[in-house]
Amino acid sequence: MPRPDPDDVELELFVRALQLRHGYDFSGYARASLKRRVQSVAMASQCKTIGELTAKLIREDARLPSVIAGLSVPVSEMFRNPSVFKALVAEVFPVLASYPHINIWQAGCARGEEIYTLAILLEEAGLYERAQIYATDFNDSALALAQEGIFPVAEARTWSENYLAAGGQHSLSDYWHARYEHLKLDEKLKRNITFANHNLVADGVFCEAHLILCRNVLIYFTNPLQDRVLGLFRDSLVRGGYLMLGNKESLSFAPNAGEFTVLNARARIYRLGLPQP
Repeated sequence: MPRPDPDDVELELFVRALQLRHGYDFSGYARASLKRRVQSVAMASQCKTIGELTAKLIREDARLPSVIAGLSVPVSEMFRNPSVFKALVAEVFPVLASYPHINIWQAGCARGEEIYTLAILLEEAGLYERAQIYATDFNDSALALAQEGIFPVAEARTWSENYLAAGGQHSLSDYWHARYEHLKLDEKLKRNITFANHNLVADGVFCEAHLILCRNVLIYFTNPLQDRVLGLFRDSLVRGGYLMLGNKESLSFAPNAGEFTVLNARARIYRLGLPQP
């Protein structure tokens, strides 16, 4: 039997130490991507090995926030994959409009680009006043950035192009104020957004939702953890509620897949429990 690679052994010890010492469970994360991120965190922490990082993490509580921030994947953009949001507006919003109150959960909101995308689309569809959006992530640093709603001005052109391609009705610049090298999104977009820490790995049902968005998060989980999270989403959705995943994700792998019906395969939009005619 071949001996395991030292880095792989150190990675397992890191995962175990993080759970035992600080209560964060990364055991269900896909090892290849997790290893790359842990190595990156070690390098940023001026540690030569994962083992050295683990030793500091055990003894130095102040190091935890930077480690957690480095292990999360807060990479997104507003109106990313515009055709997906165009499908959301065309195929899901008309049904949401039939409810007097709409609960929407953005799980894994990272720095908030997609939560503000959603707020703008709801505003333009005339649905925002009756909507409550819950934006959650396990990374407090990312949540703080999301709540600020401040982004680099360099993103403006790409975001504006995405917005128009998604069917935006105005100019995206109507929703922000530019100053120096940054954009600050209009405060009115936050009026029905609640930001909260929630860990998909360990925490339970967050709210009763009509729509859940969790894009490009499941790809970092092992199959058992993916199915556990899908079960959480199933239990959080109202009957006939909608789930939107990322463009590299699918329900086909999971035992819980049978609970959902495909609404739009290309856009990765699913509906709980209601087959399509």
